[in-house]
Amino acid sequence: MDENICFANFGAGCFWGVENNFMQLDGVLETSVGYMGGKFKNPTYFDVCSGMTGHAEVVNLKYNSENLSFKELCLFFFSLHDPTTLNKQGPDVGTQYRSVIFINNDDEKKIAESVIDELNKEKFNGSIVTQICEVSDYYLAEEYHQKYIMKNNLTSCGG
Repeated sequence: MDENICFANFGAGCFWGVENNFMQLDGVLETSVGYMGGKFKNPTYFDVCSGMTGHAEVVNLKYNSENLSFKELCLFFFSLHDPTTLNKQGPDVGTQYRSVIFINNDDEKKIAESVIDELNKEKFNGSIVTQICEVSDYYLAEEYHQKYIMKNNLTSCGG
């Protein structure tokens, strides 16, 4: 596999809109939406919506690190949502909508922490509640969730 091909996982509320935004970035090769961060095996959307699985709705990105750095992805992630609201984005409430960065290694952890520190100082006055967690099993969401906004000719997830 090409050493410049990397994967990243971000949770920032409703995964439809988050995926649609990440798809627009030069350097993002593929996206999918799914569930990560819980202990429940093979969850469905309805399982995750119950709030009982511990999973977050996430976007899984395959990207070329020659064109797009992990730091740039983190900065973009923070531009997409309000990282100061715990378990809530817009009208979506619950732990499945939490702000979370799933890291693959110590370098990514340091980058994510430095971006949070920088944004806390410059913009959010220390109020970012985004979690940084080790990457865990990724469960692909049902097909109808994949590329939802694009497939349905929407401009945003609307909720």
